[in-house]
Amino acid sequence: MSFSPPSPPPFNLTQPFAFPPNLIPDEASPEWMNKADNAWQLMAATLVGLQSVPGLMILYAGAVKKKWAVNSAFMVLYAFAMVLVCWVCWGYRLSFGNELVPIWGKVNIALTHKYLLEQAFLGMFPNATIVFFQFVFAAITLILIAGAVLGRMNFVAWMLFVPLWLTFSYTFGAFTIWSTEGWLSKMGIIDFAGGYVIHLSSGVAGYTTAYWVGPRLTTDRENFPPNNIIMMLAGAGLLWMGWTGFNGGSPYVASTDASLAVLNTHVCAATSLLTWLIFDILFFKKPSVVGAVQGMITGLVCITPGAGLVQGYSAIIMGICSGSIPWFTMTVMQKKSKILQKVDDTMAVLHTHAIAGILGGILTGLFSEPHLCKLFYGSVNKYMGLFHGLRVGTSESIHRGIRQMGIQLLGILFVVAVNIVMTSLVCLFVKLIVPLRMTDDELEVGDEAVHGEEAYSISGQGEKLEIPMYSSYYNDIETPSKVGVYSIE
Repeated sequence: MSFSPPSPPPFNLTQPFAFPPNLIPDEASPEWMNKADNAWQLMAATLVGLQSVPGLMILYAGAVKKKWAVNSAFMVLYAFAMVLVCWVCWGYRLSFGNELVPIWGKVNIALTHKYLLEQAFLGMFPNATIVFFQFVFAAITLILIAGAVLGRMNFVAWMLFVPLWLTFSYTFGAFTIWSTEGWLSKMGIIDFAGGYVIHLSSGVAGYTTAYWVGPRLTTDRENFPPNNIIMMLAGAGLLWMGWTGFNGGSPYVASTDASLAVLNTHVCAATSLLTWLIFDILFFKKPSVVGAVQGMITGLVCITPGAGLVQGYSAIIMGICSGSIPWFTMTVMQKKSKILQKVDDTMAVLHTHAIAGILGGILTGLFSEPHLCKLFYGSVNKYMGLFHGLRVGTSESIHRGIRQMGIQLLGILFVVAVNIVMTSLVCLFVKLIVPLRMTDDELEVGDEAVHGEEAYSISGQGEKLEIPMYSSYYNDIETPSKVGVYSIE
C-alpha cells in the first residue's frame, strides 16, 4: 500500500508574501544571517570544545601514570583558558584578519560589538560565531602539543609557551592555509578542517618541544602504565564524537557537504581502529584497547583534510592507510630507530598527528573530487585530485591533478619548517626565563610536589586529605571518629 501525502494548498500570487514572525529580519537577526547555519556553527564549536574540556583532559589524565594525572589535566585546562583570551585580543585577527604579509594577518582585537556582530568573512553568521568556532580549533592544537611533553614540562614554562606559540606559530599556518588572503590558500591547497593547520602543526611542534624540554625520568620512560584506562576511554569517546563538529562544522553551513564530511569522518575512524586492532592481534597476539584508541585517533586525523571532499570508499581506503602506516612507524620504526628514541614523545603525537596528518594531506590530494571541492570552495576548476585527473585522462586534467599534489606537498614542507623553527625559538626564549623541565625531585614525586594535589587523594580508609592551601575545601571528608564510627567533620 502506498501513501500519498495531501497536496499543499495552491500559492496565491495575488496575496502579499509575509514571513512567519520567527523569520522576520530585525536588528538581532539581520537579513544576511541564516539562523540554522548560526545554530549549527555554535553547536559544532561546542562539540569541538568538548573534545578538549573535558575530552583530552580526562584522556590524558587516565593515560598517564597516577602521579601525573592532575598535572596532565591541568595543562589542558590552562591552555584552553589562555588561548581564548589571546585569541580575542590578537590571535583571531592575526589568523583571519587583513593581510600584513602573505603568511600573516594584521594584529587587531576581536572584542568590540560592532565587529563581532558584523557578517563573518565566510558563512551566513556573525563574526562572534566564527571567532568562537576558530578558537576551539586553536585551543585543541596547543592541547595536542601538551601530549608530547606530559610528565616532565615545567608548568610555569607551559604557561609562557602557550601564548607565545599561539602568536608566533599557529597564526602563521592558519592565515596561510585558511584565510582567503593566505599564500597557500590562494594557490589552492586543500585542507578541509585542519589536517595541516592543526594536526601536522601540533605533531611537529609537539615533537620539537619534547626535544627541547628533554625526557622523562628513565624509570618513567621504561614503565609508564595508564592509571585509568576506563577514564582514558571516556575521553577518547568524547574526542571521537566531538569530531562531528570538528569536520561537520568546517563548511560553515548546514549543508549536504557537512553531512558527507561527518559520515566520512566516522567511517575512516572506525576503519582505522579496526585495522590497527588487526595488526595488534597478528603481531602481538593481544587486542590492545590503548592501541585501538591510537588507531581511532590516526583515522580521525587522516580524514580531516579531506572529510567532505572524498568519496565514501576513499574514506575506507584512508582508514586502512591510517591504521597501518602510523602503526608501523610507532611500533616498528620507533623501536628500531635510535634517532626517534632520543626524543621522549609521551603520547606519540609524532605518529598519531604529524605522520597521520601528512598521510591525510597526500591522500586528499589523490582522492579529492572536483564536484565536492566545488560544494566546499565554490570554485569549479581550481581543485582536482590526481586520481580523478587520471580518470578523465586529458592533458589538462592530469596537469591539474599533478599540480594539486605539488601544492599538497608544498603545504607539508611549509608547515613542518615553520613549526620546527618557530617552536624552537619559542622554547629557547622561554628557557631564558624559566627551566623547561621540572627538577628531578619534582619528577620523582609528581603532582603532589608540583601542585600540592593528587588525583586520587581519598584512600577509602577515612584518612583526611591535608592540603594546606585549600584545607577548608576538604572539611567534609570522612574521618574515623574516636569511637570507631565514621563521621563527617
